[in-house]
Amino acid sequence: MRGVDVSYDGRPALRGVDLVVREGERVALVGPSGAGKSTLLRLCTAAVRQDAGEVEVLGRPLARLGAGGLAAVRRRVGTVHQRLHLVGRLRVVHNVNAGHLGRWSTARALASLVRPREVETARAALEQTGIGDKLFARTDELSGGEQQRVAVARVLVQRPDLVLADEPVASLDPARADEVLALLCETVATPRRALLVSLHDFDLAVRRCDRVVGLREGRVVFDRPASDVDEEMRAALYDTAPR
Repeated sequence: MRGVDVSYDGRPALRGVDLVVREGERVALVGPSGAGKSTLLRLCTAAVRQDAGEVEVLGRPLARLGAGGLAAVRRRVGTVHQRLHLVGRLRVVHNVNAGHLGRWSTARALASLVRPREVETARAALEQTGIGDKLFARTDELSGGEQQRVAVARVLVQRPDLVLADEPVASLDPARADEVLALLCETVATPRRALLVSLHDFDLAVRRCDRVVGLREGRVVFDRPASDVDEEMRAALYDTAPR
């Protein structure tokens, strides 16, 4: 991102944002509510369009792409949302197989709803997240933490080059949050992939990610290696006193 501005109904959401995420990096976005973290993530799939500046994802300038080009980029981007976007009444295997949809034809996808395809691939992804025994369970019968792992398994089978995660552990207790973020970090444990994740838990961001980017009122306050982030930076980021 270079000089990116975004506004909603005249209210600035991002202002002059410059950000580079390189292959193999795990980058956390932190900051108070309303700082612009979700907007920044949505820019990466063109779900939101910038008012100024340029957004380039996987080597492609999104604003210059047509529908086909955007679809090609989105197939290479995996997303994990706080709300998960799982279909509760379906078996877990079907929700995990949604990670294949960018590669499957409509006919193959529909056939898989009747008789699941790539079952062993789904099982392996679930085993990697620690719930291999839930392959044929109804998704809405799982606990919140288990459903979070299904969402991670879906990303694993997609094999994206970029993983975007928007507050993926906000509803979990600290121990499970750490486990799930560790799993997300493992999904990009290859030189080609990258993770960009927004987090409310500042300590978790510092502990698990390579870089931490602090956002406040739509601006980048700091962008530092996690090992360099200190309490002074945290205090400045979350200070709500008038300036």
